[in-house]
Amino acid sequence: MRKQGAFLFFSLLFLVLSCSERAVLFQQNAKDWETFGDAEWQFSKTTLIGEVQEGAGFVMTKKAYANFTLELEFKPDSTINSGVFVRCHNKELSATDCHELNIWDLHPNQDFRTGAIVTKAVPMNYVETLNKWNTYKVEANENRIQVWVNNTLTADSNYDYPTTGYIGLQAMGTGKIEFRNIKISKNQ
Repeated sequence: MRKQGAFLFFSLLFLVLSCSERAVLFQQNAKDWETFGDAEWQFSKTTLIGEVQEGAGFVMTKKAYANFTLELEFKPDSTINSGVFVRCHNKELSATDCHELNIWDLHPNQDFRTGAIVTKAVPMNYVETLNKWNTYKVEANENRIQVWVNNTLTADSNYDYPTTGYIGLQAMGTGKIEFRNIKISKNQ
């Protein structure tokens, strides 16, 4: 009986620990993501750097995700229009086909600035992010998406579509964006 109890305990422990594992996304030399568009993407140690002179480009996962917590660090210069796109239905960036979490403090329409879910949720709080390292946290559970910038809740909304899809990082316009420590875990 004790052996069965111990077996059950360790089986449950393994199950709990395996459910909370975090995977690292967009690693150098990994084959689980691809690039699109005009931006140049390169690595400096463990930092993914996107630079663009004009136009737009992005990197995108090859795997689709539904319910997850995504955490990353980002550092935008003062000229870049960037963002994190989640649940992209197709392998393209679109505010209607994805949920676009903006990185652009100086957006001409401040309803779409950093921390907004573009065309869907204006930022609840403004967080200044230019030229320094910042954190983004995204929780996607069923129809609900919550966004934090530097531990400040900036968006909390519900959407019927899309509820699953690819994850992308954008560099648009002119300038440079840096990303590091990009981690995802599946939510139950």
